[in-house]
Amino acid sequence: MQKNHTEVWEKCLRNIRLNVNNQSYKTWFEPIRPVRLDEKVFTLLVPNKFFYEWLEEHYIGLLKSTIRQEVGEKVRLEYQILVNDNPENNQPLPNKPAETKETPDFSNANDIKNPFVIPGIKKWSVEAKLNSLYNFGNYIEGDCNRLARSAGLAIAKKPGLTSFNPLVLYGDVGLGKTHLAHAIGNEVQLKFPGKVVLYVTSDSFTNQLIQSIRNGGVNDFVNFYQHIDLLIVDDIQFLANKTKTQEIFFHIFNQLHQGGKQIVLTSDRPPRDLDGMEERLISRFKWGLSADLQAPDLETRMAILEHKMIKEGVGIPQNVIEFICYNIKNNIRELEGVLNLLMAQASLNRREIDVDLAREVIKNFVSEINKEITVENIQKLVADHLKVPVETLFGKTRKRSIVIARQLSMYLAKTMTDNSLKNIGEVFGGRDHSTVIYSIKTVQDLMETDTYFKETVIELEKKIKNSLRET
Repeated sequence: MQKNHTEVWEKCLRNIRLNVNNQSYKTWFEPIRPVRLDEKVFTLLVPNKFFYEWLEEHYIGLLKSTIRQEVGEKVRLEYQILVNDNPENNQPLPNKPAETKETPDFSNANDIKNPFVIPGIKKWSVEAKLNSLYNFGNYIEGDCNRLARSAGLAIAKKPGLTSFNPLVLYGDVGLGKTHLAHAIGNEVQLKFPGKVVLYVTSDSFTNQLIQSIRNGGVNDFVNFYQHIDLLIVDDIQFLANKTKTQEIFFHIFNQLHQGGKQIVLTSDRPPRDLDGMEERLISRFKWGLSADLQAPDLETRMAILEHKMIKEGVGIPQNVIEFICYNIKNNIRELEGVLNLLMAQASLNRREIDVDLAREVIKNFVSEINKEITVENIQKLVADHLKVPVETLFGKTRKRSIVIARQLSMYLAKTMTDNSLKNIGEVFGGRDHSTVIYSIKTVQDLMETDTYFKETVIELEKKIKNSLRET
């Protein structure tokens, strides 16, 4: 009997989710769509060539083993790469031949008016407006930004010659969009000193255009921008409902793209959600790669903080670092702000940096300080609820009531904490990660078939969350 490709992929996703963290799952597996399944081939649709190459490099073993588990050894995996929204046109993209680019002729550059210089200065030059402190060296990589960072590095090696043109970096405030955009610009300047790089905010672009309209210099304005090799526009969403600005930007975009110049845009939302933007612009924003920057996980937040500590030459106890990172979850700027204020308070008030001082500082950034959910807390609450001794969860007894409590604790530890499968296994008497995976799957299956068991899980989840509010 032929299996349904959608149902097979859903089962594969359930297994994959147990083996990767939540951010990796959302970034690399949620966008995949099953296309077809026959006796020999399982075909998956991926957003672009880079996405396919990343899967092949980092997750091919997991993909193949999961698919074989569901459909057998004889079925091989194939990909289709999304060309446009019409499924009939989706096909593997051919490799782009390398283009030979000549350096633009600026022999008549004195005739081009630069909106960044004072009228009357004859020499044509462009200040890139880049922050040299923002580079790839201090842009910490994690699952939350790996796609965007990798695409940025690829662009810096071959600006205008990759399929990531434009590159749209989107995400909430304080997640590193501007840092990454500047890092791309700085890297291009370093590798290609002859290329003209420009960073501009959408508000500055609009104000320059308004000034050009007043002075009758719109053609000079457009001519200037068409000579940029790498144009970085920050906060593109602020062009919404500015009809004339969008029209001019549309023509500049087309000229740059057709000329093989690189465009990098940042936004607080994906292109499809840019209300007040002309459809023809949104369509062009989708030509390249849209990369989502998500909130960093606990490990990445700690790595960011430790990197900044090394840079500042300060030492902070590990428990203080963990406390800060657990409470500042969604904004890297706030994370660095807490560290700066913590160091200032310790220096000015001659206080030791400890959790108490960190708690005082964090109150300036968050309204409620979180209390950490730990595997140990979960073990105790589950043991109390199911009336089994907590120490039996670490042992080897196969008594059913103990096994259920142990498996349920492992499931809650995975779903309610940032711990890896390996770490969870170690806390349960040094068990292997495959045992944790089996326990999680057992609980999931029981929740689908046993209503009373599902209610028990929900009740325990509430108990664990309520325990955080207790002082």
